[in-house]
Formats: sequence, structure tokens, C-alpha cells
Amino acid sequence: MWTRRELKEKAKQRFKVNYWKCVLVALLLAVLGGGAAGAGGGYTGIRNSMDSYFDVTGNGRYHNIYRNIDERMDDAFGDVYDADDDFGVDDDVDLFLDDGDGNSAWAGAAYTMTIFLVILIVIIAVTVVVLLVVLPLEIFIVNPLEVGINRFFVRNLNEQPGIREICYAFDHSYMNCVKTLFFRDLFVFLWSLLFLIPGIIKSYEYRMIPYILGETPNISKEEAFALSRVMMMGNKWKAFVLDLSFLGWYILNGLTLGILGIFYVNPYVEQTNAALYQKLKSLRFAQEGQPANMM
Repeated sequence: MWTRRELKEKAKQRFKVNYWKCVLVALLLAVLGGGAAGAGGGYTGIRNSMDSYFDVTGNGRYHNIYRNIDERMDDAFGDVYDADDDFGVDDDVDLFLDDGDGNSAWAGAAYTMTIFLVILIVIIAVTVVVLLVVLPLEIFIVNPLEVGINRFFVRNLNEQPGIREICYAFDHSYMNCVKTLFFRDLFVFLWSLLFLIPGIIKSYEYRMIPYILGETPNISKEEAFALSRVMMMGNKWKAFVLDLSFLGWYILNGLTLGILGIFYVNPYVEQTNAALYQKLKSLRFAQEGQPANMM
């Protein structure tokens, strides 16, 4: 068994021993994770630009389009409903197509739709470009670095490793690490399509895969998945609670604009996760009567 207090105490002791290297490695992981997550930020930025551009409060450049179209449609159909004895068809058509200033309601609507279509095309184009850039970066660079960073923090539990550990996967069964982590991300994504909760559960089930690759990079994909599944069996909820226990630190990190995260929270969290891996590994091998260093 293991407790949160046990893991956290060990993590605080160990990352302080190799403090600056831990800070740098954790910062690299945070930057890589933020860059990958920021792929969706492109859409958010464009959406915010659209909201500003078409601000209906009057601050946007084209806000009058909406007001004019509404007024024209109300005037046009209002005249139809108020038709005289001869139904006023010709007059109503004239009023609908021309508001007296030579401006066509249909032309205004078409102009608005054209603008929306152009913006939609831009959003799609930007999204495609971002995906073409971010996905290969995530698969071939970020994931292998994740293996090396996790290896660094695992080794830091018993020694003082060098920064070069973060490049471990690039020199040891690189393509196997790439393939295994690609399928990990793919499976989590596919499970997440089922109302999100199954994806969260699977992400905890596969949580130990990068750590396993960090020690045995030539392990097969099937073995890595099976080993992580066994290690997390009965521990997924406890690992989830462990993550929640850092919530207060994340709030303080936000209040310091991320400064506390760089110099304390990030290395503390990563070292705690490494301590969890080491503990689960030792428990697994203890159950099988084998030394934990046999992996």
C-alpha cells in the first residue's frame, strides 16, 4: 500500500537535492505540454477576433449590418402584413427589395453570409495547418521527451541524474517509444469520445507507460500496456485523489502568475508522480517475489 503523504515527503526531499536540474526539466515539460495544448488556442484567438469584429454592442466594425438587416426585414414583412385591398403586392416587393436608400436587404444578407463563409474558411485553414504542425511535433518530439523527462525524475529518486537523460528515448528504441505512445494517445482519444469519463479512466490506466519506456525502451507495445494496466489496477482512484491534492498549489501558482509553478510546484508534482511509479513497481514485483530492478 501507499499513501499520498509518503510519496510527497519523498518527492520534496529528492527534488531539493537536485533542485535546479529538476526545475529546468519540469519547466521543459510544462512548456512542451503548454505548446501542444495551445494548438486549440488558435481557434480561440480567431473566435475572439470574430466576436470583436462583429460586436453587436456597437464596438465592432460591421455591427450596423445586423441592425440594418433586422430593420429591413421588419419593414418588408410589416408592409406585407398591412397590405391594402389590392394586396399591395408590387409595393411590398419594392419595399422588401429596396428600403428607400437604394440598399437591398437581400444584398446585405448575402454580404453578411459571405463574411461568415470567409471567416469559416480561414478557421478551417488555420486548424488544418496547426494540426499538420502540432501532431507530428507531438508524436515525434514531445512524446519521446516525455519518456526522457519521466526517466530523469525516476532516477532522481536515488541519484542525481544529468539533464541529458531527457533525450534518452532518442538514443534507445526511438521508434518503439514513438509507436507505443502514439497508440496510448490514440486509445485515450477514442475512449474520450464516449462521454469523456472512459477517456479519463484510460488515461490513468495507461499512466505508467512513459515511465516503463524510460526504463525498458525496447519493451513491446502490448507488454507496456499490460504492465501499466496491472500496476494501476486498484490504484486509479487513489492516483486521481493524489492529483486533486495538488489543487491548492495550482491555485497559488495562478495567483503568482506561474512563478511558483516554475520554481516549486511543477518539479514537486513531477517528482511525486515518479515516486508513485517507483512505489507501484516495487509493489508489483514484491507480489511476484522478484526484485524491483528487474524491469
